[in-house]
Amino acid sequence: MAQYLIQAAYTPEAWAAQIANPQDRTRMLKPVLEKLGGKLVQAWYAFGDFDIIAILEVPDGVSAAAFSLAGSAGGALRSIKTTPLLSISEGIEAMKKAAMSGYQPPKGAGA
Repeated sequence: MAQYLIQAAYTPEAWAAQIANPQDRTRMLKPVLEKLGGKLVQAWYAFGDFDIIAILEVPDGVSAAAFSLAGSAGGALRSIKTTPLLSISEGIEAMKKAAMSGYQPPKGAGA
């Protein structure tokens, strides 16, 4: 199953609602991910550009995009970033495929 890093930032209104009624939002995410055929691996609060960091396992990129779109459409997030994660062995496999791809960079002035 594919893994994805999710980084999300709440709107001020969403923070105000959570401060007024603190709750574990990961409990709300688990059934959503199950409907997409996946699961929440781990989640953390963070400080900086993003308020929530999570690792998800879902079947594919379409499922990850669906999760991200649903979160965006809900209105409680001011931003969400979804990053596919590769294991080290998958990364090495990607490097080997890149070497065999035959890609040639542009040539000429300044290139």
